Amino acid sequence: SDWEIESAAVSREEIGNPVYPPARQELAKHGISCGDKRAVRLKASDYDTYDYLIGMDTANIRNMTRIAGGADKEQKIFKLLTFAGSGRDVADPWYTGDFDATFADVMAGCSGLLEKIRREENI
Repeated sequence: SDWEIESAAVSREEIGNPVYPPARQELAKHGISCGDKRAVRLKASDYDTYDYLIGMDTANIRNMTRIAGGADKEQKIFKLLTFAGSGRDVADPWYTGDFDATFADVMAGCSGLLEKIRREENI
């Protein structure tokens, strides 16, 4: 299977900015490079392009749905931690400063999503 994974913001605040330095440092601790990535904004057309649109918290989901045209007709929009069996929001380390907890939540959600895809795709 071919996979295309992108990251996009739901607000305009950080558009064009590089990855937040403390987040870049946390990712580097885990061997993940951000390269020269810059923030881009989610577009309405992304709804048709991608199979999943995943937000970190309730506000993200609300904004993603609005950008997608006001409804999630194909049920593609998910809160990340639903894949880890939780309805919790992923806490934003911009405000909490707790990058370890956020990284753990993101890994749990991504692992759950990967398992879902493996089951559905029989891989």
